[in-house]
Amino acid sequence: MELKEIKELIKLVSEAGVSEVEVERGDFKIAIKKQDDRTMVVHQSAPTYAPAPVHHVAAPVAAPVVTEKIEASATKTDSVAGNFITIKSPMIGTYYKSSSPDKPAFVQIGDEIKPGQVLCIVEAMKLFNEIEAEVSGRIVKILVDNASPIEYDQPLFLVEPK
Repeated sequence: MELKEIKELIKLVSEAGVSEVEVERGDFKIAIKKQDDRTMVVHQSAPTYAPAPVHHVAAPVAAPVVTEKIEASATKTDSVAGNFITIKSPMIGTYYKSSSPDKPAFVQIGDEIKPGQVLCIVEAMKLFNEIEAEVSGRIVKILVDNASPIEYDQPLFLVEPK
């Protein structure tokens, strides 16, 4: 189908008052839909299928060794972080370090915090939730970047307890 024919179909849909037209010629298919005084053209050629190659993959022999290395490094990290309290996200959302881009951050590395103090905001479903400290101490590390998506139970701050 040529561009001229497609333009004629669009004009036909606009003038005739129909909301949708589909034309199929061999392996060529086009659908024209009208929504809210706008015309949308959806072009779709017939799919061409190639046979999928068959690969036989053996399970890696070295997998247990890699697992042991990961567990060992996690143990080292836990022992280093054992002196600190990890403050985790109570919900999924977007992390913000301040109430607006032109305002200072609620907390920075080295700040002393106390229970009830606002540490950050997590936006979830257009609601801005203030996350408050439940412990007193000093912020040692901020583990997420501003305006980044976060998961439930994701570590946000490392705090050295008082």
